[in-house]
Amino acid sequence: MQLTGMKHGRRILEMVEFPVAATLDEEASHDEISKLIKDHGGKCVVKPVFQGGVGKKGKAGLVRIVSSVFEAVEAKKDLFFAKLQSPGGTVQANGVTFEGFVPSEAEIYVSITSSTILRQPVMTIIVEGGVDVEDVPEEKKRVISFNPITGIKTFHITNALNELNCPPEYISPLVQQLPKLWQAYDSFGLLTLELNPIRMQNRGGRFTPVACDIKVGFDQDNPGWKRLQYPEEIFSADITQFEAEVNMLRTYQGQSDVTELNTEGTILPFIFGGGANSAATEVLGDKAIISSDFGGNPPYEKMKAISDICFNHWLAKANVLLVIGGKANNTDIFVTFKAIFDSLKEKIKINPDIQVVIGRGGPNLIKGMVYARDVMDNLRVPYRIFGFDSSMVGVLQYTLQLDDWIIENKSKISRKAAS
Repeated sequence: MQLTGMKHGRRILEMVEFPVAATLDEEASHDEISKLIKDHGGKCVVKPVFQGGVGKKGKAGLVRIVSSVFEAVEAKKDLFFAKLQSPGGTVQANGVTFEGFVPSEAEIYVSITSSTILRQPVMTIIVEGGVDVEDVPEEKKRVISFNPITGIKTFHITNALNELNCPPEYISPLVQQLPKLWQAYDSFGLLTLELNPIRMQNRGGRFTPVACDIKVGFDQDNPGWKRLQYPEEIFSADITQFEAEVNMLRTYQGQSDVTELNTEGTILPFIFGGGANSAATEVLGDKAIISSDFGGNPPYEKMKAISDICFNHWLAKANVLLVIGGKANNTDIFVTFKAIFDSLKEKIKINPDIQVVIGRGGPNLIKGMVYARDVMDNLRVPYRIFGFDSSMVGVLQYTLQLDDWIIENKSKISRKAAS
């Protein structure tokens, strides 16, 4: 996630005319805050602004409901630089928002993302919003898959809400508004769009769904997000130093897509191809230090630079270097292998006990494997090479078993440290 909260998130929803809570930023005057409170039943909500997709602010006590300008200013002082412990470490706010209070007896959770299982977009709906989706039992949520060409349809949403026993007075307003979220998702290059909660505001007996918080993940290779004219800082907040270094190598030729998965992992996977990436990420789980896709026939210089960065950051932590991919159509296996193993020659002192597993197919495969073999023999690095006719899942399972064995026998295999 690169974006959370209404300071920037409301722009996406306003572009598709989805109702959002009235929002002021930290530069709002006392008069503006006073009017916001008056227009919303004598209350407003003050929240810290974190860069990146930071959640659980309410559970951490970082959301304040106030009823006067004085209380709002005091909350601003307390929350402007608030700190929050997240899975990636401690993050610090830089600003606040003042949001109009939306009274409601119901909260709805809605998200759109791409399913790696179904290979198409899905909308998830829960009629008990304001909670962690992971904590909701399956019978209380509906996951709607739909064709991206036709988009989400009203009957999809109607059926899901009826199955969830949604109060009848909420169904029509939600059916009218929720399809707009697909329009936003499809138009602005999103990977994930999550509204939690949507509060059902009663306006003279007519209910309106109002978005009160948002999280968004962008596909930065899709130019659609540029139409939103967001400041660059929102895309750097949850990018690590390692990811930033690799992203600098984005060129017209070859992929350089990486994501840190687990800094305590023990397998360093060099993955080629989107399908291989999905399979490897799922099978390796927490053992994988990174998720990567280095396909697209990268030139030697680019692949060498990527390898240098990966080894500088992660070789010391890894038990196994895994080079995995399907049978390539145009990626030159010799070029990519030469780059990877030339880098390994230079970096082997970082971790002389690394072991290597290779599973690959494609042009110049034999030449590439021979080169890799010769380098590893000279370095005295243990390795196992699988050809193009081997099962990718089988190679991944072998890698997991090898890693388990290394962990169990670590004290016995520190060959070069002992010598």
